[in-house]
Amino acid sequence: MSAPQHDDRVARTAWEHPEADEDTDYPALVAALRDLQDQITGTAAPADVLAEVAATVRELADRMAPFAAPDVALVTRHLMGFGRGGALSPALLIDEVTEDSAGGRVRFGRFHLGGRGAVHGGAIPLIFDEAMGWLANTNGRSPARTAFLHVDFRSVTPVETELQVRVRLDRQEGRKCFLRGTLHDGDTLCAEAEGLFVALKPGQP
Repeated sequence: MSAPQHDDRVARTAWEHPEADEDTDYPALVAALRDLQDQITGTAAPADVLAEVAATVRELADRMAPFAAPDVALVTRHLMGFGRGGALSPALLIDEVTEDSAGGRVRFGRFHLGGRGAVHGGAIPLIFDEAMGWLANTNGRSPARTAFLHVDFRSVTPVETELQVRVRLDRQEGRKCFLRGTLHDGDTLCAEAEGLFVALKPGQP
C-alpha cells in the first residue's frame, strides 16, 4: 500500500530558512503524515484494509506518546520551522524573499478537499496566516501574533495543483504590522487576504 513518491517531498516541508537543515528526520515524518492524511481522505479501501491501517496508526501513535515534549518550547521550535511543525497546513516552499514581501508555492492535497475538486474554504486562511506570520516575524521585526485575518474568495481553489502565494507588508504602525496576500492558480486569482499582526510585549507568551 505504498503511495507514489515525489523527489521534492521533504523539500516541500520547509521554507528556505537558515534552520531548515535542523531536525532532518522531523520534516520527513511530517511529510509522511501529510501524505497519509491525503490517502485516508480519498480512500476507497475495503473494510479489512481500513481495519489494518487503523490498527497500525494506533500503534504508531502509542509509540510516539512517551516522547511528548515536556513543555511547549520544543513544539514551538518545530512550528517556527515554517511548515515543518504540523500537518494541519499544507507545506509552503518560499522562492522569493525581500525585506517586505515573500512569494512561494503551495499544493493542497485531498485532506483539504471541500467538494467537487475545490479546497475547503476553511483551509485557505491557514496558508495566508502562515505566510503572513512568517513575514511579520522576520527581518528584525519582533515576534508577533495574528490579531486579524480577512480572506476574500475570488474563484475556486483547486486541490492537487501547485498554487502561487504572495504576501507583502503594507505598513507598520508601532507594534502593528498590516499585511496583504494573494493566492493564484496560474493567472487566476483564487483568494486574497489582509491581516494584522501585533508584536508581543516583553515577557508576553
